[in-house]
Amino acid sequence: MEFEKVVDKSFNGVISIMQNGRHLYQGAFGYADMPNQVPNEIDTKFGTASAGKVFVATAILGLIEKRLIDFDTTIGDILQFDLKKIDPNISVRQLLNHTSGIPDYFDESVMSDYEDLWRDFPNYKIRKSSDLIPLFIDKPMMYPRGERFQYNNTGYVVLGLIIEAVTGEPFDTYIGKTIFEPCNMTDTGYFELDRLPAKCAYSYICDEEKGGYRTNIFSIDAKGSGAGGAFTTAPDVEKFWTALLDEKLVCSELLHLMFSPQVDAGCYGYGVWLLNGKNPSFQGCDPGVDFFTCYDLDKRTAITILSNMDYTVRKLYKDLYAIIK
Repeated sequence: MEFEKVVDKSFNGVISIMQNGRHLYQGAFGYADMPNQVPNEIDTKFGTASAGKVFVATAILGLIEKRLIDFDTTIGDILQFDLKKIDPNISVRQLLNHTSGIPDYFDESVMSDYEDLWRDFPNYKIRKSSDLIPLFIDKPMMYPRGERFQYNNTGYVVLGLIIEAVTGEPFDTYIGKTIFEPCNMTDTGYFELDRLPAKCAYSYICDEEKGGYRTNIFSIDAKGSGAGGAFTTAPDVEKFWTALLDEKLVCSELLHLMFSPQVDAGCYGYGVWLLNGKNPSFQGCDPGVDFFTCYDLDKRTAITILSNMDYTVRKLYKDLYAIIK
């Protein structure tokens, strides 16, 4: 198979390529459970790290469509806790497009290893978005709101808190009801690492000190937040793309904004990265987790790659894309 020729033997995960609603290729590689040699399958659930931001953005756009909030609603209008040094005039728009300047609990411009967060703050305490507030609430603003684009995890944690404040439900419950259920994404959810359901892949980190691999159970949040952490499958990602593009989740006007550059760099819309300033993608990387999916609007093609080990999925995507006619 031509697609398999570009897949390195070290790849552990799933690849799915869909064009015009038909699969050009699907492949599963390696193990979901390495010690017990349980193989990955097409419908294995994988962690997706920051990729979950797209679900939060979609839910927020849905609240805007329902006129429960708008792009210019500020965090001071909605959040009921003491913001301390954080600017209360930060808007929903600025949170969505990463221009808020809100202090980032994991600033990827200066921190390279997410695992470092949990050396002094136990990751098992993170079971809901509000559990992350102590990690950023006492920090100063990174820069004045609206000044520039800088990818920001706290911004999406706060968007998750806004969903909860407006709807009165946990953000993941609301996303489940308004996105996952309507899309029939039955294998997608925000699961706790110590309570994973069936057919979830364990995520593995290379252990340079002891050799072999270890799981990431002590390396990431015990449960995902607005910043990411959803588990999903390749088929469910494709269901999401289909529903989103068919305007079943947000109206055409908001979908156009979502897929249009919202920052000067032209690389980001609302919750999605824009490849070549055009094609929407969402992606995530955590210790033991690598995820990437992109939809080519001209070729009507979705490529989705999920890995439960550290892997250069972006390069694999480019190699796969080069084969597609």
